[in-house]
Amino acid sequence: MSAVLAFVGALVYGSADFLGGLAARRLRPLVVTGVAAASGAALLGILAPIAGGTPTAADLLWGALSGVTGAVAIGLLYACLARGPMSVLSPVTAVVSAAAPMLWGLLAGGERLGAGSAAGLVVALVAIVLVALLPGERITRPTAPALSMAVGSGLAIGAFLILLDQTGEGSGIAPLVLNRVVNAVLTGGLATVLVVRAVRSGRGAQSAVRASGALPLPLRSAWLLAITCGVVDATANLLLLWALRAGGDLVVVAALTAMYPAGTVLLAAALLRERIAPVQGIGLVLALAAGILLAVG
Repeated sequence: MSAVLAFVGALVYGSADFLGGLAARRLRPLVVTGVAAASGAALLGILAPIAGGTPTAADLLWGALSGVTGAVAIGLLYACLARGPMSVLSPVTAVVSAAAPMLWGLLAGGERLGAGSAAGLVVALVAIVLVALLPGERITRPTAPALSMAVGSGLAIGAFLILLDQTGEGSGIAPLVLNRVVNAVLTGGLATVLVVRAVRSGRGAQSAVRASGALPLPLRSAWLLAITCGVVDATANLLLLWALRAGGDLVVVAALTAMYPAGTVLLAAALLRERIAPVQGIGLVLALAAGILLAVG
């Protein structure tokens, strides 16, 4: 059950990335991130009393720290992808985000895997690389700073999983609420700084919020997409937490969660008619095979 939840959560994460990517064609990525964090926090705040639980101070601390790592991950991801090449840096981030918690679970957590699960992990890492590849991008050697940012983003994403795994089962979803609140405060604060600087320089607030993109998307729709992105992403967080608390090993959950690019690729193909490259198709098949191996292994 935990493997199924993690795999579905990965597809939902990818869907959130797809929505956020569309919104970022009209709004600046930092603005999209801040709005998404706020809408996600609102949803989780509404669900928290229903979910119940009695979080300890440690649970709340883990949740708040995971919010910091989440904000760092997004900041480094945007920074490295802006430097390029995306076709190299995106897979690096995805693989590191899976490898870090996997190593933590095996070395520090004392988790042990059967032969089927071990084979599934190998297949999963290959699938992550293939699905995350961006065909058509010019393959060039990334600079050392860009590569460092990609690795740092992956480590921060992995740290989010590790920190969330430290929370107790009786804490409900309170740690996730803290995660979103801290993330919203950090990203929202940075977005506010950009707006204030733009106003003081005479460029106006809109110049700090809007981003020029190729997609003819109405501004109102972009805001709606950003809000929906946060709701979908918060749903993925709930599935991830459920997977961890359903007895799932951090190693397995991390490997499956890192397949989130599959959701983005499938939605882009279905809604934007983007072609799935043969290498990505192979990656999607391997991702499904890895999910089966990890579920039954």
